[in-house]
Amino acid sequence: MRNDRSLSVMLLTAVSLLFAMACQAPAADPPNIVLIYGDDVGYGDVACYGGSIATPNLDQLAAEGLRHTDAHCSAATCTPSRYALLTGSYAFRGKRTGIQPGNANLIIQPKSATLPERLKSAGYTTGVVGKWHLGLGDGPIDWNGKITPGPESIGFDYHFLIPATGDRVPCVYVEQGRVVDLAPADPIEVSYGKRIGDAPIGKERPDLLKMQVTHGHDRTIVNGISRIGYMTGGEQARWVDEDMADVITSQAVKFIERNKEKPFFLYFASHDIHVPRVPHSRFAGTTGHGPRGDAMAQLDWCVGEVMKTLKQHGLEENTLVIFSSDNGPVLDDGYADQANELLGDHRPAADWRAGKYSKFEGGTRVPTIVRWPARIPANTTSDALVGQIDWAHSLASLAGASVEEGTLVDSLDQLPALLGEDSSGRTYLAEEANGLSLRQGQWKYVTPGRVTDKLGPWNRVKVTPPGALYDLASDPQEQTDVASENAERVEQMQSLLERIKQQGDAAQ
Repeated sequence: MRNDRSLSVMLLTAVSLLFAMACQAPAADPPNIVLIYGDDVGYGDVACYGGSIATPNLDQLAAEGLRHTDAHCSAATCTPSRYALLTGSYAFRGKRTGIQPGNANLIIQPKSATLPERLKSAGYTTGVVGKWHLGLGDGPIDWNGKITPGPESIGFDYHFLIPATGDRVPCVYVEQGRVVDLAPADPIEVSYGKRIGDAPIGKERPDLLKMQVTHGHDRTIVNGISRIGYMTGGEQARWVDEDMADVITSQAVKFIERNKEKPFFLYFASHDIHVPRVPHSRFAGTTGHGPRGDAMAQLDWCVGEVMKTLKQHGLEENTLVIFSSDNGPVLDDGYADQANELLGDHRPAADWRAGKYSKFEGGTRVPTIVRWPARIPANTTSDALVGQIDWAHSLASLAGASVEEGTLVDSLDQLPALLGEDSSGRTYLAEEANGLSLRQGQWKYVTPGRVTDKLGPWNRVKVTPPGALYDLASDPQEQTDVASENAERVEQMQSLLERIKQQGDAAQ
């Protein structure tokens, strides 16, 4: 009997000790976060969203995680979407947040609360690799010295950048504030006003171009492609477009390998499938859809390389990987790359109307895939209304970082919706494209004005007051304006947009 009692006491004591130890045990390691941001990738450009271009790595990402069907970037063009993503604030609240020239100054206030800054405060090492297009410096930029402020002033520990876009000068990479491989004897000068240098430009010498121009993009020639803006010098530092995906992907991989022993956040901003579309020879001609399709195949490869690196280092289980795009698709965007002629049966925006530049649904509804095996079941789908505007607050919440009142002013903690644990998501979501539009449940309200109607910037329709209203449940292609039959709803949505303009979304 005594032995039984002693054994019971010992077992009870052991259980109590184990319980106490469990209560005192540290929380599970925070996940690494890898955000892969495509450029001009439409909802229908990914095979698992119905696209006819093979994207096996993206499809695998979706098979191992969550595919969102009603996810949105914040604007129908690149700079404002990227601004909103990193700041948690709609771009219309900032200054100079439209599509910026290649010599623009930094448009995010240094030392402000941002997605990388909040993650850094929680102990993450933060890096951005790829397309930036948020400006650099303060005042005239000296491309031959240390360029600051830049990503380091808004929370990034490391950066390797395409300063603006591939179709804008300067056509060089910037790493940690300095132009890569710049020869001091060949200084760079950039102008978006007067012409500089005596080199021929695309407008004068189309015979020198390996890709002809349809509109704009006819100034400085680099690598046989004419760009927006003027640039002299930096010959040794200039990129080769065909190598760009390889270069930035290798830098993304190196960042992961350098930081594999501690929590890290990588914002990997691909240039694909933005113009000029000049994929590596490994991909050129492989899809049957011309350079645009081939660039999509190249982007899919980049995703595969990142995933392969995570798996090689045993990081795939506890890394949150998000793939999305900065805006909807576009076909002819300035270069004669046969995007229209070789489209075939491929539908870049799937069932949604228009694409890049547009307030219609195709402008901001983008493919969004989320993978985190430690928390997200494989092969799942969510119809929740989610927006990139909320990622700053949501990912800060995931990392355990505080968000002070008055910061990330439009960003809500929508982490459960992002991870597929909340099937509803946002009750409403504002979107920007030469004015605002508003999603609220199944309804889409488009404010009055000229609205891009096709997959290109030069086809517009006029939306007259009080604006257009569409029921996406029955009319996903936004063909039937039902504003006149729903005057009260239109008035309510107009009032909501005005409230959003006047105060931060997070404060409402």
